[in-house]
Amino acid sequence: MGLFNKLFGSSGSAMGDADLSVLRCDVHSHFIPGIDDGAQTMEQTIEMLTAMSELGYRKVVTTPHNMADGYRNTPEIILGGLERVRDEVKRQGLDMEVDAAAEYYLDHELEQKVLDRRVLTFGDNLLLFELPFISEPTMLLSVIFQMQTMGYRPVLAHPERYGFWHNDFSKYTLLKERGVLFQLNTIALSGAYGPQAKLIAERLVDGGHYELLGSDCHSMNHVQAIKNTLARPYLHKLIASGKLLNAGL
Repeated sequence: MGLFNKLFGSSGSAMGDADLSVLRCDVHSHFIPGIDDGAQTMEQTIEMLTAMSELGYRKVVTTPHNMADGYRNTPEIILGGLERVRDEVKRQGLDMEVDAAAEYYLDHELEQKVLDRRVLTFGDNLLLFELPFISEPTMLLSVIFQMQTMGYRPVLAHPERYGFWHNDFSKYTLLKERGVLFQLNTIALSGAYGPQAKLIAERLVDGGHYELLGSDCHSMNHVQAIKNTLARPYLHKLIASGKLLNAGL
């Protein structure tokens, strides 16, 4: 037990830093300036993209918030912002491929957006969505079914963060049975969202339930939090699992 604690204790430092370059692509971030709660200026965008490059990433799929009662980012707004970021990345000579989708909030408008195909996806029709943090939406399963009916592959952002499921793990099992992909926020493994979210993240890693790893990066403080997570044993375990789809995007 003493050796186990040394190798896999709370710091995880004995394992060294995980190599994020094997992932190649980050799939959840907020890098388009001025359209949500992420980067506010192009300078901040470039600073964060440079940091992501230094972490080993060669591509990011940035995913601005889209919600009825908040950031009403249409595909046109997002893609316009993407072009501005790409132009600046090229001007700066930064070795980073930048693509964009969105992080869709499951509210009363999302199902219609799906039906109208007014959504941005990445990879093989992957559609990133998030839930309210207060309670599980009553229409969750019906919207997931609608996404799949329209040919999309639903990806649930940071499932470890939804406290209303922390005492009912069967909800996660049900979603996996329904074909929902799970995306982990890297820093959850260091307890950044609290001990319960960390425990759920570890349990989901143990179960092989994550297909995607994302930074959900909003700021340079978030970049530092990622660096502080690199030695965590469960990050090593997830990357070594062979289940992550990041590198193929």
